[in-house]
Amino acid sequence: MNTKTLLRTFLFLLLLFVVIYVGKENTHSIDFRFPLVLGRPVRASAAVIFFAVFAIGVLGGTLLHAGGSNSGNRDGGSRKR
Repeated sequence: MNTKTLLRTFLFLLLLFVVIYVGKENTHSIDFRFPLVLGRPVRASAAVIFFAVFAIGVLGGTLLHAGGSNSGNRDGGSRKR
């Protein structure tokens, strides 16, 4: 495992800890309003809504990262003519 992967894993675990901590401390119900997508407010625990927003952000970031440009070839750029 290289250093970059280890650092990314550590940072992801740190973010996950923050999500769990916020969820533990915010147990009351709230109204979540997002009028562009939802017609009426969603009433749920603050922790669940926070986790859902975090999960959507992680999935979106993963899709953006994985969907990068593959304009170069896979062998490191050494092209034979």
